[in-house]
Amino acid sequence: MIVGVPKEIKNEEYRVAVTPVGVKEFVRAGHAVVVEAGAGVGSGFVDEDYAAAGAELAAVDEVFARADMIVKVKEPLEVEWPRFKPDQILYTYLHLGAGYAKPLTEAMMACGIRAIAYETVETATGAHPLLFPMSEVAGRLAIQAGATHLQKANGGSGVLLGGVTGVPPAKVVVIGGGTVGVNAAKMAVGLRARVVILDKDAARLAYLDDIFAGRVETVLSTEATIEEQIGDADLVVGAVLLPGGAQAPHLVKRDQLSSMRPGSVLVDVAIDQGGCFETSKPTTHTDPTYVVDSIIHYCVANMPGAVARTSTLALTGATLPYGVAIATKGFEQAVADDQALALGVNVYRGKLTTKAVAEAHGLPYTPLQEAIA
Repeated sequence: MIVGVPKEIKNEEYRVAVTPVGVKEFVRAGHAVVVEAGAGVGSGFVDEDYAAAGAELAAVDEVFARADMIVKVKEPLEVEWPRFKPDQILYTYLHLGAGYAKPLTEAMMACGIRAIAYETVETATGAHPLLFPMSEVAGRLAIQAGATHLQKANGGSGVLLGGVTGVPPAKVVVIGGGTVGVNAAKMAVGLRARVVILDKDAARLAYLDDIFAGRVETVLSTEATIEEQIGDADLVVGAVLLPGGAQAPHLVKRDQLSSMRPGSVLVDVAIDQGGCFETSKPTTHTDPTYVVDSIIHYCVANMPGAVARTSTLALTGATLPYGVAIATKGFEQAVADDQALALGVNVYRGKLTTKAVAEAHGLPYTPLQEAIA
């Protein structure tokens, strides 16, 4: 199989989908790899590294034209849609459940490709192995971003997360106790902030209470407790993900912002899935924030791209084994052999095979096995 690796073109997206080490693994398994010239520079991998690993360097049109499987990091942008060819395999993050992703969803269906979304690959235990590494990164970055934008020079309220002698620390509210939430809490605790984690699962809260050994407050998440906790929060991190690529729920409503201190910060890590604050809209690293009712919103849709080297190494370590399996066994056999990978299939030859995405956009849903048959 020919594996194509194009350069990411989303605003300030510096990650790359395959490293030179990954190229070696594909080549060792008997496959050819075509990499767009300059694709890895943002993550610190130059073209010579790829050539030495066995890849062929080419222009972007040639990469798409020759590849049987395109491996990316982010969802294809509109300029890339015409480059796909029927039956081609796409292996990347897609986030099709977001409200703004309907045109992309329909384009993927119209292309006739077979698309696997990293974020919906799910093991029997409910783990998301290809989402996990970027959730770690995003959770930790959320606190860095929040702390930065709390600074007065950046429009914030002028609060230091850890406080100082005689001055109490900032209050950080983390909505969601999954991977993003835990990593955000770890960073905030490390900076000596006062941290509150909300989650709907009482058993999960008990686990978090145990592992943090009393260094965080755990609160059962309801509409009332969210409103109560954000009222005096300096930083609120939205860290809620629904399974199957469904759109994230709006847990903080606009009318609740008036209860918060002006200059406080909301960081929406769920923005790729539509955002979990009613007032969220995607932003970029170039222009990361905007203000609604005196509250700063940070909603960068590719947060891990800010630390591209770390993110690329973490992501490709997780995606490579699945990618090699797809290339070696072929698409259909790979998903037949691995139920986790089968759950990652969002689009198959014009059929939408993820129920949550179909429901989000009012489009027809076809179970994968039916689509393949």
